[in-house]
This record gives sequence, structure tokens and C-alpha cells, in this order.
Amino acid sequence: MPRSRRGDQPRSARPAPGATGARRPRVRWPRSLAGQLFAVQVVLVGVVVAGYAAFAYVSAGRQAEETARRQTTAVAAAVADAPAVARAVRSADPTAELQPYTERLRRDAGVDFIVVMDPAGKRWTHPEPSAIGRTYLGRTEEARAGRTYTETHRGRLGPSVRVITPVRDREHGGRVVALVSSGITVEAISDGLRQEVMALAAVAAGALALGGLGTYLVNARLRRHTHGMNAAEIGRLHDYHEAALHAVREGLLMLDGERRVALLNDGARELLGLRGDPVGRPVTALGLPAPLTGTLLSPAPHTDELHLTDDRVLVVNTSPVSGGERRGTVVTLRDHTELQALSGELDSVRGVTRALRSQAHEAANRLHTVVSLVELGRTDEAVEFATAELELAQALTDQVVGAVAEPVLAALLLGKAAQANEHGVELELTADSRIDDGVLPPSLPPRDLVTVLGNLLDNAIEAAPEGARVRVTALADGGELLLRVADNGGGVRGAADAEDVFRWGWSTKGGAGRGLGLALVRQAVRRHGGTVQVGEAPEGGAEFTVRLPLRAPAGADAAG
Repeated sequence: MPRSRRGDQPRSARPAPGATGARRPRVRWPRSLAGQLFAVQVVLVGVVVAGYAAFAYVSAGRQAEETARRQTTAVAAAVADAPAVARAVRSADPTAELQPYTERLRRDAGVDFIVVMDPAGKRWTHPEPSAIGRTYLGRTEEARAGRTYTETHRGRLGPSVRVITPVRDREHGGRVVALVSSGITVEAISDGLRQEVMALAAVAAGALALGGLGTYLVNARLRRHTHGMNAAEIGRLHDYHEAALHAVREGLLMLDGERRVALLNDGARELLGLRGDPVGRPVTALGLPAPLTGTLLSPAPHTDELHLTDDRVLVVNTSPVSGGERRGTVVTLRDHTELQALSGELDSVRGVTRALRSQAHEAANRLHTVVSLVELGRTDEAVEFATAELELAQALTDQVVGAVAEPVLAALLLGKAAQANEHGVELELTADSRIDDGVLPPSLPPRDLVTVLGNLLDNAIEAAPEGARVRVTALADGGELLLRVADNGGGVRGAADAEDVFRWGWSTKGGAGRGLGLALVRQAVRRHGGTVQVGEAPEGGAEFTVRLPLRAPAGADAAG
């Protein structure tokens, strides 16, 4: 059997984890952003504390050495200036007088040695009596020359910081008669420095522990806010957030706890008609209609509420964002304008259908009457009855078609006439009505005209009592389209002023889902730069007058 290569060893033959030669696990860098920041901050705190400790150690060493120099200098100078020392030097046995004095002073001053010697370096005093009489270990040239100097030298007691100063005989001209050396061993300095370093290490450890604890608490909070994600994931989430925010066709608006705009997408900016940069502005400063502003300020959630702006019908949903305290509101907006227009047209079609069904029923009754008259042999009465009914229907059709060349408006008027007839109301087109073919510009689409005139007629037909009359004027003249609808009903009772009747939700009939038609009328009229007014009709009811320019106003969108 051929010997397997080293890289092809079976799994059982490979070193087990923890065995000699096994690969050690690598230290893995924290995955989350909070963990990475925690690791970096701990390293930084450790480096700063370690650097400060090293600097303090070096500074403390230098300071301890400088303190030792000053202390030994002061001691040596005090001994050299003492008159008793000068007298003892001139005596026959200087050691007998100086040894007790220097030892007592050494203990009191806290130095390791005080040595008094002759100018040649022979010791008269020393902490170790066996060293008395021997030659001083160190430089003495500068002291013999009359100068004080400091050195670090290894002597009998080990390395020491020492000061050597001359002793002058001031009674004989100030000549140098002896030398004094005072010193502190390096070991003693190190012992003092070691104690300082221990205290410094305790302070550094405490600072490191407090810094680590503070860093941990800060990063624990950061971890909660970032949900344990790392920087790359947060970056990708931001990219996805921006892409989704601008890709959504519906409007998205986010308000903070102070009811200021925190975020909005392109859809919300377009639906609300906002200009400039509204981020950071309060809701009350956006110039929105009062009902919509009230909904945005409300702390309660709202679901599928209809609101009108100058150009659109919006479906608004609000949801508060809370986490122990109110943090803001998420608002979604959907454009309901087209759907509402189609719904209005559908209601009109349904009304016309019901009217036509009623007329068909009435026509069948009249036809049965004509047949019965013929069967009874009374043909003259049958012809007269049928001719009268045909002339009445044809007269209204001829009047509408002759006055209104716009087919959509003509069909609307004929349908509403049938609907009014079903309600027992007479629809009359005034004699001065006239809309020639081609007069209406493309900027004034038939759909908006149906919205305006259809809602006004529905309002008048519902308001007029049975047997009453609704008068309609449709006139295009002088660059202006005039639409006037008057009835002899009860008027606009209950309105505080003329503006109230165009407010969404206002209705004399009451009930949910009403009060939208006149609001849509004003919205469509404003969209095309026109005006709508309400007043009292000559018959005593309400009269609505709409004036629309036949040319698009400067800066207006032709598409509305």
C-alpha cells in the first residue's frame, strides 16, 4: 500500500485540538459595531493609562533622584559649615569627636552615610566603623579645589547619589582642611520609588477599571440601539432604507416627538405639495389644511381617513411610535383623487341608470296606454297622446344638444334631467346657456367638468323638494366658463359662513360618508385657477356659481 502524503492524512491521524502541534484558535474581532467600538475603546484606555503610568514612573524616578541630591547637598553643607567640625578637624583625634556627631545627624537627616575625610581622602567617619581610616571611594578633586559637586558612584554601601563639599578653616584664611560627603544609596531611592509606583499602579488600575466600566455601559447602550449590527450591516441597511424610501410610490412621513418632520420621501413631498426642505419644521408650519394638520398632531392612531388638500384627495393613516415614551408618528399617504373621481362618476352613472330604468317603466306604461287606445278604436286620441310625449322628450334633448356642444356635458345634463325627473324635480337649462364646440381647452378635461357640474346638480336635486325646479346655466364666453346651478330648496342652512359648505364632512343631510361632493368641487375649481361662490337663488334656495378660465393660468400644470 503506498504511503500517503502528509497532506492526505486521514482525519483520525491529524493532531487533535489541544495536542502538541495543533493550530491555536485565532482571536476573533468582535462582529457588532458596539463590540468593535468597545474593543477599540478598551485598547485606547489601556494604552493611555499605560503611557501615563510609564511617564509617571520615569518622572517619579527623576524626581526621587533630584530630591536625593537636594537632601544630601543640604546635609553635606550643614556639616561643612558647622564650627564644631572645623575645630574637630584641627584636633589630635577627629574621629572621636566627629563619628558620634555624624551618625546622629545621619539618622536624623535620613541619609545613608555622612563621611568626613581629610583632603587626601582618608576617612575620619563612616557608618561602618571598619571603613574608618581607609581611602574614600570617589572623586575628590573638585572638592579639594573648593567646589561642591554631585555624582552617582558605587561605594562601600553600593551605588549611591552623593555630594562632596569642602570644609574651610575660616580662622586661617578659608583654606580647605577637610571634605564632607553625604549620600543616599540607589537601593533606598528605589525602595521609595517602588512604593510610589505601587500607589501609581493602584491608581492606574482604578482608572482602567472605571474607564472600562464606562466604556462597557456606553457600548451596551449603543448595542441596544444598533441591535448588534456591525458597521457594514448598518451601511447596507442605510442603503436599502434610502432605496426603499424613494422607490415607494405612496407617501411616507415621519414625525418626531416634538411633531417636527424627521423624514419624508418623494411621494409624501409630492402628495402634500411641499416645497424646499421641510425636514426639521413643525407640522403647523407646513401650510396644510386644518383637518389634516389636526390628524397629524393627534396622539391617537388614525386609519384610512380621507383628507382634501388643494389638489388631491388623500387617504391618511397614522401610527404612533412609542417605547416607554412617545417618540414620534409614522404617517402613510395614498392618493385617492382618481379613485374618488371615478367613484363620483360611477355614482352618477348609477343615478342615470336608475332614472333610465324608471323612464323605461314609464315609457312602457305610456306604450300600453297607446296600444289600449288603438285597440279601443280611438286612434286619434292615441296619436295625440304619443305625439305629446315625444315632443316633450325631444324638446329637452334638442335644447341641451343645441346649447351645449361638448358631448360629455350634454350627456351629463340629459342623464341628470332623467335623474331629476325620477325625484319629481324639473331640470331646466336657461336660455342664455351656450358652449360651442372646441371652446374648452385641453387644460380643462371633461372629467373635472363632470366632477364640478355633476356634484352641484346632485346637491341641488337632493335639496329641492318634490315638484321644485333646478335651473342650470352653462356659458362659455369672454375667455371664461360659467357654470351656475340654482334650486328653490331650503338653502344652505346650518353653515356659519359660505366657506363651511365646501368643508369636507359638512352636509345638511348628516350621516357618515357625506359632505364630500362640494369639497371636491372646490378642489377641482382651485386646481384650474377658478372660483366658486354660494349665495341665495332668486327662488329662495341655494345658488352655486363657478367661474373657470379657458386659458391655463401662468405657472399652472396643464394636466391639473
